[in-house]
Amino acid sequence: MGNILHIISSARGEASNSILLGNRIVERLQRRYPDKKVVVNDVTGQSWQWLHNELVDAYRTPLAALTTEQQVLLETSDATVTQMQEADVIVIGVPLYNFNLPAPLKAWVDHIVRPGKTVNYQDGGFAGQLTGKKVYLAIASNGIYSEGPMQPFDFAEPYLRYVLGFVGITDITTYRIEGAGMSATRETAVEKGLASVESI
Repeated sequence: MGNILHIISSARGEASNSILLGNRIVERLQRRYPDKKVVVNDVTGQSWQWLHNELVDAYRTPLAALTTEQQVLLETSDATVTQMQEADVIVIGVPLYNFNLPAPLKAWVDHIVRPGKTVNYQDGGFAGQLTGKKVYLAIASNGIYSEGPMQPFDFAEPYLRYVLGFVGITDITTYRIEGAGMSATRETAVEKGLASVESI
């Protein structure tokens, strides 16, 4: 039985609505799957390597041909990919920063998209290898992006849906705490967002 993997990408700790929402989703999942282990990966607490030439070369080098230096370069990425492979359910907390992902979450994505490990290229196309998994996105924003005039400016959810589909994960459900910074919705935003999770 696979794990529940909880990805945290907000640096705001107890003040974070994406962490609050992600924790609530995990709680509901634990009730549903009491035998599953919960693994937490706080991506803000890691010193990620941003993509650079040596790392990209290591990604593209066959396993048997990796140098010792390349193996060291790949340690974080390998561990991150293993977490994904061992999880049946993945909860990703996403605070919306400047209409998109926080930088550490983008770095996490860059470490799980791996040729030959999480996606194979063939005949001019691609085949994702992380199939059979369920993802819940816990998105938090001060504005309202699920509908209305600001919807086109949410680049986080569409990107995550595409890149997760690229590695084989297409079963994705989104929950939101939104409008937390707007006077008309501030008082009810958190309560409404948390209540929506009760349907899990």
